[in-house]
Amino acid sequence: MLSAVGTKFKEAVSSVLPIALIVLALAFTVAPLNGPTVLLFALSAVVLVIGMTLFTLGSEIAMTPMGEMVGARLSERRSLPFLVGAGFLMGAVITIAEPDLTVLAAQVPAFPNSALIFSVAAGVGVFLVLGLLRIVFHKRLNLMLLFLYAVVFLLAIFADNDFLPVAFDSGGVTTGPITVPFILALGVGVAAVRGGQSAEEDSFGLVALCSIGPILAVLVLAMFFDPSSSQYAAETPVLLAAWSDVLPTLLHALPHYLREVTVALLPILLVFAVFQVFFLKLPARRLARMVSGIVYTLLGLCLFLAAVNVGFLPVGYALGGQLAARPANWVLVPLSMLMGFFIVRAEPAVHVLKEQVAEITDGAISGRALLHTLSLGVAASLGLSMVRLLAGMSIWYFVLPGYALALGMSFFVPRVFTAIAFDSGGVASGPMTATFLLPFALGAVDALGGDPMADAFGLVAMVAMTPLIAIQVLALIYAIRTRGQTRTEAARPAVEIIDFEW
Repeated sequence: MLSAVGTKFKEAVSSVLPIALIVLALAFTVAPLNGPTVLLFALSAVVLVIGMTLFTLGSEIAMTPMGEMVGARLSERRSLPFLVGAGFLMGAVITIAEPDLTVLAAQVPAFPNSALIFSVAAGVGVFLVLGLLRIVFHKRLNLMLLFLYAVVFLLAIFADNDFLPVAFDSGGVTTGPITVPFILALGVGVAAVRGGQSAEEDSFGLVALCSIGPILAVLVLAMFFDPSSSQYAAETPVLLAAWSDVLPTLLHALPHYLREVTVALLPILLVFAVFQVFFLKLPARRLARMVSGIVYTLLGLCLFLAAVNVGFLPVGYALGGQLAARPANWVLVPLSMLMGFFIVRAEPAVHVLKEQVAEITDGAISGRALLHTLSLGVAASLGLSMVRLLAGMSIWYFVLPGYALALGMSFFVPRVFTAIAFDSGGVASGPMTATFLLPFALGAVDALGGDPMADAFGLVAMVAMTPLIAIQVLALIYAIRTRGQTRTEAARPAVEIIDFEW
């Protein structure tokens, strides 16, 4: 256990340290911040490392095995009504408890909070079911994505420009650090039992499909509400002014995020409890180990969210505002790209995806290659987002060609890479994006006197989009290098396929 903790701690330090050093360098040079704010940020970075360590350890011990076991039991029942009912219920209930969705709902006053939350939850539930059915019936993911994104863009034509960025952002915020490990593992469990030569490919894609549901839900919801009331409503973050407030500010936030994470984890735990009582019946020793993993996950995510919301959010807003107010505000582009390259490594769910990809592909896709590719993709997305912000360009000019390119590439790369690429988009746009990069953009928009709804929102969507292209570029390189292994792969014996009954 100690060696596992040490490994996770080193991984967390290497993930958080670069972005922390970059921010501190900016705070002492081109965008000076006051002492208490800098100290709170530095302290939050330390807490962030501890939180990431506990979270990744807890996910490995509890969340991933939990999802795989539930997914396997869903398949072993061989009942489509049971699969559909359980899948929708899990997707909807888990999404309702997602903290990032609540934050997004509070920032968009054009929709009643409950209307937005329940619509998005229903969207995730429906698309989780579609994802599970895709695995069961071995349907090609890229064809489903092509059809569904065609529907998305058709609806987007009729949406107000203020609603469009929010709709695409909602697809990113609903796939948070709590839901992603469980949903990823759910797909692995269902695919493992279903079997077949495409089991590796089928293990991924659930997060990709679950990211589409919220976009469609918000676009449909926008048809029934007045766009004139869609002004940005969040409060401007306030920087600390007194040294004595540093530690109390962080400590006072912990109970709030402990309650928030507990509420968010509760639906998953209830689902697992039902499966444990009626289907799994795990022995006490294994169950105790999973309980310890759940505790690690709970504490780790509590520390993580407290650190990013208290220490990173106000600093991101302040840096964005100061850099945009400079005469040479074009520096926003290269500096945001630099921060984007490193900040994605601090997303907790990215490390869960990295480990799972390496395991499912037997190391054919290394975690290191995946992480570097994601970093390049997010760096590109931040650069494009700042260009869009400075030029006041519509998000249409970016998401339409971006998704067209990503979907087009899916017909030329190995299918497993398409599934991993579209999953990675939802994974990359996690709490670090919502609590540091989005406030960074909002601060810049405020300094430039722009429209936050039209200019700053959409950044999460850009972060979710560029990995789709970057990972598939990696796939093309991988395909070229492994052409000689095609016959060997084709000769691999098929795994027994379990049929479902209507």
